[in-house]
Amino acid sequence: MILSFTGIMTAQLFPHQGPSVNQSHGRLVISENHRFLQFEDGTPFFYLGDTGWEFFHRLTYKEAEQYLENRRKKGFTVIQAVILAELDGINTPNRNGEKPLIDNDPTKPNEAYFAFVDSLIRLAAQKGIFIGLLPTWGDKVDRAGWGKGPLVFTPENALWYGKYLGKRYKDFQNIIWINGGDRSGGTNAAGNGDNFPVWDALGKGIKSTDPNHLMTFHPWGETGSSKWFHNCDWLDFNMVQTGHGQRTYAIYSMIREDYGRTPVKPCMDGEPRYEDHPINWQPDSLGWFNEMHVRQAAYWNLFSGAHGHTYGCHPIWQMAAPGREFVGYARHYWYDVLDLPGAQQMLNVRRLMESRPMLSRVPFSEIVLNPGDEYCRIVATRGDGYLMIYTPLGNSIELDVRLLSATWYTGWWFDPRSGKALGLGRIDKKGTMTFQAPSRGPGFDWILVLDEGGRSFTVPGIPQQ
Repeated sequence: MILSFTGIMTAQLFPHQGPSVNQSHGRLVISENHRFLQFEDGTPFFYLGDTGWEFFHRLTYKEAEQYLENRRKKGFTVIQAVILAELDGINTPNRNGEKPLIDNDPTKPNEAYFAFVDSLIRLAAQKGIFIGLLPTWGDKVDRAGWGKGPLVFTPENALWYGKYLGKRYKDFQNIIWINGGDRSGGTNAAGNGDNFPVWDALGKGIKSTDPNHLMTFHPWGETGSSKWFHNCDWLDFNMVQTGHGQRTYAIYSMIREDYGRTPVKPCMDGEPRYEDHPINWQPDSLGWFNEMHVRQAAYWNLFSGAHGHTYGCHPIWQMAAPGREFVGYARHYWYDVLDLPGAQQMLNVRRLMESRPMLSRVPFSEIVLNPGDEYCRIVATRGDGYLMIYTPLGNSIELDVRLLSATWYTGWWFDPRSGKALGLGRIDKKGTMTFQAPSRGPGFDWILVLDEGGRSFTVPGIPQQ
């Protein structure tokens, strides 16, 4: 039985209205099943991040408002930003002429610099956006062959700095702590030292004065926080960096590995393929990641067990602008790429996830009989009353009907580009079930949504009320 669509219903295509997140539900906590983030009153929280790493360091207040407003309209719920930024963030002042530390000493914070950081966090709160707050980029702990540093941290001053940050920000509602910063959590890059004592002291220091906010760790490429910190009390959820290379398999395999760890902790990808980033840093031979690539990363991650997802855009993380040295072959200014297609389509990701019960969702790729190879991998997820299957190139989907729990379903094709849902009508469970996507080829990915018969869900892409 091969099924195609029979009707069209349109999901919401307009920008997000109002604050990105309603923060009246209390603080963020880990869900009862230890797989997701939620508010204290049980309201699910979808982590949709953007990497604005140089947000505090390179933007004026007016520019920060422009950036945050753009991300609010696109439904981003978290901006990942660094206090001691990567791009000479200690010795090059911010736009107000302030450096973060006095004498490059982590125990001597510059109040004027931190007051500006405070103001931008409050500005984000007004728009319903959380800040994924990194205390420092990793080059202040381990140069790793790139980054300007300087190396300023020891376990002792990292503990002091962590306590200072925790005390300063414990009463801000819109904080998610992200320890680390693109570095190993263990043996340093030179192989002659151990980064663990510094990162561990920093995490413990923050948690000792701020028990109110969740914390994770941002690792370097193709590794995850669980490698070093899974059993640390300060690590509330795991983060991987699948990175900017060609290893497609890493995207869904790393999440599945973390999903299977015990004790159970939520997991996610905090730095995947960036839109407008050269593939494997080889633009002449491999080209640039585009909206197709960032959509694939999002759905592969989420359907493999991630609780949320982070988008990134190469000129935006570095806030590339006239007069600044571009990093990693960046080719545009940050303000000219705010509305790239992939960034706009992240709102469709969020709306699809929020249109079905989120806290019951689990990986379910075993239902797919034709998963495909590394580059066209079909993945699936299921939750209370529904099933979603992602086909990254529009290839047909063959299901193992023995694993279908209902006798009939209401079917949809969800278009991740437009946010439209194409109605399939009633589908009875019988025989071999094969579904052909409405279009096929690079750039024509689709999500098959099957709702158990009798469930009164909204159209996919329209969040539940």
